[in-house]
Amino acid sequence: MSLPYLVDQHAVETFDVLGPTVQFLTPVDSDADAPCLIRGSIPPHGFVPLHSHADPETFVAISGEMSGLIDGAWVPVRPGDVFHVPPNAKHAWRNDSDGPAVSQVVTRARIAQFFRDVVDGPPSETIDRFLAVSERYGYWNASPEENAAIGLDLSALGE
Repeated sequence: MSLPYLVDQHAVETFDVLGPTVQFLTPVDSDADAPCLIRGSIPPHGFVPLHSHADPETFVAISGEMSGLIDGAWVPVRPGDVFHVPPNAKHAWRNDSDGPAVSQVVTRARIAQFFRDVVDGPPSETIDRFLAVSERYGYWNASPEENAAIGLDLSALGE
């Protein structure tokens, strides 16, 4: 029998995913469909490129300010706002501010497993590994040209 427990905020692992960081606030077990809570942080002037995946995500902005992409337009997302991404919806994030933008993300453990697979290797291989792991998971990533069309310069990743 499993018992409820309090998550030790100081013991949570942090993973750098090409600039933004993720922390798994709930266990990532073998059940890819299990609910999962992730804390994500986008550094000042950082971004998450245009992409999509089958897992839904619901973002609750905690601090800072970021912008989310809705149908080609950037929309401000501020503390307390809830931004929902349905399965397979193309989405992206950017933080144009001078401070980090932090949100909690409710999703499925499959995404946490994806992040673990991405960061499992030498930092010098991160972008290539990210694309290979994305393909293995069936995730779609926009081209550099598609990202440039929405104002995101992929050459800035990993700097």
